[in-house]
Amino acid sequence: MNIYDIYVGGKFKKTKIPLLVNNPFTHKNFAQTWQAGTTELNEAIEAALAAENEMKNLPTFKKFEILRQISDELKANNEYLAGILAQESGKPMRYALGEIERAAQTFLIAAEESKRLPREYVSMDWTAPGIGKEGLIKYFPIGLVAGIAPFNFPLNLAVHKIAPAIAAGNVIILKPARSTPLSTLELAKIIDKTDLPKGAFSVLPLDRESGNQLVTDDRIKMLSFTGSPEIGWQMKQQAGRKKVLLELGGNAGVLVSESANLDLAVNKCLVGSYAYSGQVCIHVQRIYVHENVFDKFAEKFIEGTKKLKYGDPQDSDTEISSMIDENNAIRVETWVNDAENEGAKILYGGKRNGTYFEPTIITNTKKQMNVCALEIFGPVVTLEKVKNFKTGISEINDSQFGLQAGVFTDSLENMNYAFNELEVGGVIINDVPTFRVDHMPYGGLKNSGFGREGLKYSIFEQMEPKILVKPI
Repeated sequence: MNIYDIYVGGKFKKTKIPLLVNNPFTHKNFAQTWQAGTTELNEAIEAALAAENEMKNLPTFKKFEILRQISDELKANNEYLAGILAQESGKPMRYALGEIERAAQTFLIAAEESKRLPREYVSMDWTAPGIGKEGLIKYFPIGLVAGIAPFNFPLNLAVHKIAPAIAAGNVIILKPARSTPLSTLELAKIIDKTDLPKGAFSVLPLDRESGNQLVTDDRIKMLSFTGSPEIGWQMKQQAGRKKVLLELGGNAGVLVSESANLDLAVNKCLVGSYAYSGQVCIHVQRIYVHENVFDKFAEKFIEGTKKLKYGDPQDSDTEISSMIDENNAIRVETWVNDAENEGAKILYGGKRNGTYFEPTIITNTKKQMNVCALEIFGPVVTLEKVKNFKTGISEINDSQFGLQAGVFTDSLENMNYAFNELEVGGVIINDVPTFRVDHMPYGGLKNSGFGREGLKYSIFEQMEPKILVKPI
């Protein structure tokens, strides 16, 4: 069993409380790290504050070199890191390798963005008192950032907090999910070898009480959280004067129009619905298909779902594997059974075996069912027919969430209507809402979050503007 020390203020340390890491597929503990508490958190905060000034004044070329070095190291060790990620999260290797590649790309984009931090010139003579003056707006690092990352993308979603912090010149403390801490501790080993000032970065698998200090401590100037709406909005209420960025998930909808390429739509929806057992914030959860092509789409989609290969996440040909734990698999099973008892029809799947839940397709659902109204975060899709395109848009909008949506159409009119009318943060044409590249703005409306990630946009969130008004 490999033992990982936690990373506190630039030093690798042990604590008195072991934290075992379980493989969701084998149900066996395969590694151990340590649970951090208030002592370690305060040590990390003090070290971060001590490094704050050095980070603020770190030259652009140095930040670029650090970020580029991290990116290169992730690429060079992608197979090794993907193997660890697959073991701790149950993510199939094909997707684990993709996550390592994305994390490397995220650091590379951050390196490039560090060269063009936001600033602007403003003329003052729009009114008479401004004659003879000009303004320079410059953005400054906000200070100490607390990042809280979820289990489902344990590396890349953490990197979306760490990389922009470094690029902006901030210090950051990262709290990984206690079920998946190893990816970020491996990242800490890489970062420790760079010239990043010691103390500027910490990785702490915190207990619940200490984790709450990240929200309430006034020394922390910004909280960046990815997780459930219930916890996220509660954190925002408790955060006091600190800046808050929330990415809170969704129940993403897809609309397939009458003129859509059905083979394309089916193939894209299969990946969007079942990649990592649907444990993705922008997982395809609700599919609406024009009534004239519904039967054909349903036939092809069920056929494709049946062909998905279940197996060990470390096997390269595995497409779907275990969920993160049995409690979540039981929750999904309960929601599906409840829907069936209330009149929904299971077209395929619906069975659980331990931590594995079959890829499942349900129809004849009602909007108040959990499988429709809430974020299922599992390999379950509802499939319903609609009379026309506008009705489909309305169905997608009839949700408390609004992260991203996918629209399959060959009509420019439909595309423009969807972009203007969908109540989401991202509209993806002829692809699924699961599409994301790491430099795009990413975030949602309604219960899906507050603010935007994506490197340039995250950097902007992590900085504060200041204006200098001077004589010309």
